[in-house]
Amino acid sequence: MATALIGFAALLLLCFAGFRVGFATLIVGFVGFAMERGWDASFAMVGQQVLHDSMNYNLSVIPLFILMGVLIVHARISKDLYDAAYAALGRFRGGLALATVLAAGGFSAVCGSTLATAATMAKVAMPPMRAYNYSRRLASGTIAAGGTLGIMIPPSVPLVIYGLIAEQDIGLLFIAGILPGLMLVVLFLICVGIVVRRDPSAAPPSPPLDPERRKAAIRGTMPVLILFLVVLGGIYTGAFTATEAAGIGSFGAAVIAVLRGHMRSFSEWRECLVDATTTTATIFIVLLGAIVFSQFINLSGMLYDLLDYVEAWELSPTGLVIFVCVIAILMGMVFEAIGILVLLVPVFLPALMMNGVDMIWFGILVVLVSEIGLITPPIGMNVFVVKSVLPDVPLGKIFRGVTPYIIALTTGLILVLAIPGIATFLPNLIR
Repeated sequence: MATALIGFAALLLLCFAGFRVGFATLIVGFVGFAMERGWDASFAMVGQQVLHDSMNYNLSVIPLFILMGVLIVHARISKDLYDAAYAALGRFRGGLALATVLAAGGFSAVCGSTLATAATMAKVAMPPMRAYNYSRRLASGTIAAGGTLGIMIPPSVPLVIYGLIAEQDIGLLFIAGILPGLMLVVLFLICVGIVVRRDPSAAPPSPPLDPERRKAAIRGTMPVLILFLVVLGGIYTGAFTATEAAGIGSFGAAVIAVLRGHMRSFSEWRECLVDATTTTATIFIVLLGAIVFSQFINLSGMLYDLLDYVEAWELSPTGLVIFVCVIAILMGMVFEAIGILVLLVPVFLPALMMNGVDMIWFGILVVLVSEIGLITPPIGMNVFVVKSVLPDVPLGKIFRGVTPYIIALTTGLILVLAIPGIATFLPNLIR
């Protein structure tokens, strides 16, 4: 246990020193393994693990879903989604903020990237909210929080990574994320309603959407809605696997982009593919680094010590899950979502499985906790993304703006903890 704790301390030091999580875990795992078994054994272990895991067929779902999301971004459907959401909710006070939440949920459902959702919504939703004198705190906070929906509503790359680490069916995880994702959208909408009720000046009234623009928005969102239903519907009915769904989704997204007048030149395709490749490489570095680090943790005997502690503390399965969630929330203040998954899940996986915890339910919980970390100080990745797109909005104002949404996400976490059926009802229908 002591060796593993030293490894975690070294990992934190490297991260605070500016090393990316993937490289930090790779370095600590490699050096830690070498200290235990020798340098030759460590070199052999790293080479074998990276080669073996990089050739895992199931990992192909990650670049395919990332490509699908990048193509959707390049298809420029975000404006139509925002207009369609505003057409539905614009008559209510705070309609622009409500539309931002709904559009972020819809965009994340086909994009799958929280950072892309936050950046895109900042460009689309902020100008009209500025035009109608919305509070910068409400506007920027809603955009940053809305982006967190991208890692819960399927297709979700963090859910894919969790499924690979915990050896769970990715299709079932996607299905499990539907109801919690919809619940979070509703909680965010309620959150906007409470904020504007307490401070009406934060969201002055805005005029209804022009009828022609409304029709154009609805027409523009229909192909994306159909693609989303095909991808998830195919997984739900068993017509194809998650990997096949990712391939179909990527092809469908490319067709939509071309039909909308984009992706018709070599430069556009090059930009899109480079973007997808860079994102995929970043995720794979984190994933492979964490695998090497987990080999060091396994060798240190920490997993067996944790099992002994769980037995000594006599934690119930629910108590153990709550304990892990608390640790994940603390980690979320430093690490981003994928870092939490690849560092935390392998450590506690044996104890969770030994206690009979439903790993589909736990996967939704740990991803939900990661959402909280995306907007929680001191890091709050989504907050910094919004800040980079909106440099004139003070960072402190954005953090104050996301505070009500942190409460909403915490409420969602408590609901899923108290009522596991929110996450397990749909998967149980097809198990």
